[in-house]
Amino acid sequence: MPKVLISDKMDPNAAAIFRARGVEVDEITGKTKDELIAIIGQYDGLAIRSATKVTKEVLDAATNLRVIGRAGIGVDNVDIPYASGKGVVVMNTPFGNSITTAEHAIALMFALARQLPEADASTQAGKWEKNRFMGVELYAKTLGLIGAGNIGSIVADRALGLKMKVIAYDPFLTPERAIEMGVEKVTLDDLLARADFITLHTPLTDQTRNILGRDNLAKTKKGVRIINCARGGLIDEAALKELLDSGHIAGAALDVFQTEPAHESPLFGTPGFISTPHLGASTTEAQVNVALQVAEQMADYLVTGGITNALNVPSLSAEEAPKLKPYMGLAEKLGSLVGQLAHDALTSVAIETEGAAAELNQKPITSAVLAGLMRVHSDTVNMVNAPFLAKERGLDVREVRHDREGDYHTLVRVTVKTQAGDRSVAGTLFGDQAPRLVELFGIKVEADLVGHMLYVVNEDAPGFIGRLGSLLGEAGVNIATFHLGRRQAGGEAILLLSVDDAVTPEMIARVRALAGVKTAMALKF
Repeated sequence: MPKVLISDKMDPNAAAIFRARGVEVDEITGKTKDELIAIIGQYDGLAIRSATKVTKEVLDAATNLRVIGRAGIGVDNVDIPYASGKGVVVMNTPFGNSITTAEHAIALMFALARQLPEADASTQAGKWEKNRFMGVELYAKTLGLIGAGNIGSIVADRALGLKMKVIAYDPFLTPERAIEMGVEKVTLDDLLARADFITLHTPLTDQTRNILGRDNLAKTKKGVRIINCARGGLIDEAALKELLDSGHIAGAALDVFQTEPAHESPLFGTPGFISTPHLGASTTEAQVNVALQVAEQMADYLVTGGITNALNVPSLSAEEAPKLKPYMGLAEKLGSLVGQLAHDALTSVAIETEGAAAELNQKPITSAVLAGLMRVHSDTVNMVNAPFLAKERGLDVREVRHDREGDYHTLVRVTVKTQAGDRSVAGTLFGDQAPRLVELFGIKVEADLVGHMLYVVNEDAPGFIGRLGSLLGEAGVNIATFHLGRRQAGGEAILLLSVDDAVTPEMIARVRALAGVKTAMALKF
């Protein structure tokens, strides 16, 4: 009989579900890291919330562990790559607390508009400062959503009910989906200039970190009020403090902070600032929902092998997995590549297969492409929920099989449609196992998509490669592999370089300053 440890406090019905499904369960909470290491070896499953930290040391001791289930969305407390290497499935419950988080954002918006915390403190202190607290109405104000996915769409629905005008910035939001939601799709700069209130509903990724940094905060409309119930690190807290003090920003409410627990912050005590201790998912209903969901998902996996909402493996039968695994690895890398390179709003994605790839089940390949594509903007995407999220955002997904014989025995091509036109990448498998890029935006270039990479588009001219190599060498950047492609001599060339360490923004700026460079970007796989 499989055995599960519930190491964080959860609704008692979760344990009941495990037992009803034939899974033995222990509820042992509050253990230190060393105490958890001492007992984890006897369990097949580990059910957690945010308190338990599943580190390499814990995973090394978890010799029988098959699945980790997070009751909630965020999995920052789990070393997912290491768990994957250990063969441990990591699941979460990404939609169990969406309504609760959306409602908290709306509550903070009301609190900012009417200065409720300050008015409450003043009144309970025996004062009656009726004239001091002059608020603003939400009616007819413009709400700017940064992120229009599951939670953002719920906030939009509530805000429209309050007769607000809602505008939204989201790279994956299509015009059709925006119309369906009743919102106006805008650029980030347009949103910053127009919004009376701004709420953030995006995960923390390399692309979204400090999305409201100093420069973008300075672009906001004077008197704006900002709410963040998503992730700490989306806002530059020091810059926010300065603009609150100057009066440019009228108010800000944060439920999340760059460092948590936030025992201290430069924002604490600032007039117009409201804070809560990461309460976005803290309702009875949400905690019950995520606890029941994680118990059902884990029990299904342990008893029947069914996989739902897994962050590191797709839903596959035992027969399909060996054949499809290398193709899914190739597909995810191609999706990630085009997602990192195509910045415009995406309206459609086509996944084409030919040769041996066309004879396989296309759904896992498509799911892998979408997971790679959308993971650039979301830390909760996996091969199971990626198709759902793509549909939710109105992304048109097409699968095309070709019977024709091409230059390769097997080929997967991913084409996305953007406002700037189609962008296409293609790859194959060497030895039926090793993923290899063979075409990038119409240019033939062969490369392994691994680790940290530098992508450069430049004018094909003598001496450029030497100048680039010298620049990287002087900066101490070691080149692992070098791949070059071009359409024609003297035309446009593409460079893909694998490097040993992450390419810094400063280095990207220096590469872009080289003569002949049209584009330079850091990539990560």
